[in-house]
Amino acid sequence: MAESKIEWTEQTWNPATGCTKVSPGCKHCYAETMAARLKAMGAVGYESGFALALHPERLAHPLRRKKPTVWFVNSMSDLFHEDIPDAFLDQVFETIRVTPQHTYQILTKRADRLPKYFAQRTCPRNVWLGVSVEDRRYGVPRIECLRQVNARVRFLSVEPLLEDVGPLDLSGIHWVIVGGESGSKARPMKPEWADAVRHQCEAQGSAFFFKQWGGWGADGVKRRKKANGRLLNGRTWDALPLQSAIR
Repeated sequence: MAESKIEWTEQTWNPATGCTKVSPGCKHCYAETMAARLKAMGAVGYESGFALALHPERLAHPLRRKKPTVWFVNSMSDLFHEDIPDAFLDQVFETIRVTPQHTYQILTKRADRLPKYFAQRTCPRNVWLGVSVEDRRYGVPRIECLRQVNARVRFLSVEPLLEDVGPLDLSGIHWVIVGGESGSKARPMKPEWADAVRHQCEAQGSAFFFKQWGGWGADGVKRRKKANGRLLNGRTWDALPLQSAIR
């Protein structure tokens, strides 16, 4: 487990690491790049780089922390990857259930697995369940899969936002995060794409959080560092679905 630099969480917990690409949002995966660095450093758990690996020895990590904490689960993988067995998922969710003081944020691109897994299981109340929505073809259809799960908080990570995602049905969606892509090969995000999502959140009652511009600014100029910080239309947007849950 580790302190997180991600603006909308506090700690990361990776009971599994490694992944495989499933859609355009995966093209420049930050976790893949980080896994390669960790392997080169000889970090425990990354001996095989970004190959999928289960780490049962990490299942108990959140139990050791009594202070209520917001955990991003599998920041270095996808918890609902097709090669992670249901039995291992059951162990992850058992840890979540016995630590009700914590909040767990779980984000997946394998949205079709969500209604199947939770058909015979209850999603714990301290889980915020989310899907990635980077474009219309791959991302938007994931929203309906998420909506089928009775989660206390359902959220969308519209990052990296690769195009205008068009009209969104946000019924049952409590929180929407928007951000551009980071890294040397980042693809640009246009301000009007982010603004269109923001307007829909306001109209439909979903909390809106603007995370970052990434490698390109609102002016369409590429930067070496994150461009223009977190300002959209001259201000920050930090709404949360449950305002008391983080920090």
